[in-house]
Amino acid sequence: MQAKNESDNKELIDQFHRDGYIFFENAITSEQLASLNAELASWVDESKSHKKPFGKIKDGRPRFDIEPKTHSESTPAVRRITSPAEISEICLDVVKDNNALDLVTEIFGPNITHLGNKINLKLPGSGTEVKFHQDFPFEPHSNEDIMTVLYFLDDVTLENGPLEVVPGTHNGPLHSHWHKGIFTGAVAENVASENKKNALSCIGKAGSACLMHSKLLHGSAPNRSSLPRSLFIITYKAEDAVALSPNHLPSDLVGMVVRGKETGTVRCTSYSIELPEYPKEVSFFGQQSKSKNIAM
Repeated sequence: MQAKNESDNKELIDQFHRDGYIFFENAITSEQLASLNAELASWVDESKSHKKPFGKIKDGRPRFDIEPKTHSESTPAVRRITSPAEISEICLDVVKDNNALDLVTEIFGPNITHLGNKINLKLPGSGTEVKFHQDFPFEPHSNEDIMTVLYFLDDVTLENGPLEVVPGTHNGPLHSHWHKGIFTGAVAENVASENKKNALSCIGKAGSACLMHSKLLHGSAPNRSSLPRSLFIITYKAEDAVALSPNHLPSDLVGMVVRGKETGTVRCTSYSIELPEYPKEVSFFGQQSKSKNIAM
């Protein structure tokens, strides 16, 4: 697939380097969107028969995470599906080829590998919130050329819990996500409150995407509307970025070359960061819940 020609993409690439994110329309085709949503609907329907997280990923943790306080048969509240491309040819095909990937390759290429994939859901009434954080402290690598691409499976509005990003923070410090000896997966409250006033909401039509640098500070509020907000999230990286800690979403698909080739080289940049804690919880949301009992 081809997103646009190279000259058309220059403005988007310049914006990415300046702001740390890009909103990109038609990131996946209408056929891909319909197939992904059909697959997702079947998983949400399956969740109605479960009262706790279910399924299994490579390290034994559940694949399907549910909101513990609000999930029920009548109001299903699946909040995370980990590595769906392992169990879905539809998801795997999108990981391997989509319009946004062409743009990722222009920015961090020519050699790009897959780092991880997941679906984050905010179903109506689920109450799921994402505290402000950076992705890179969860997945430190030898260099920082890592891109989180969030594909909109629904129309994203101001009311249904859109992604909120703080432009330019990818060029700032790597904030601690440890507080009082606990890895909470969130920045300190004073860091969040100071940056929230500069946050912008990423809204748009289903099929669009937000391409986000892994160091960009971001979060999102709960879905207070009657409309769902689901994202298929794929993380890509430059092939010469080598992991410095175990992958928190282990999968046999990690390291799969999706553009270019494998070179066997390592490129290093200079920075300092606290290594993350390998999660015991079902998902990232469980890690962030620990911050509620900590005065940060």
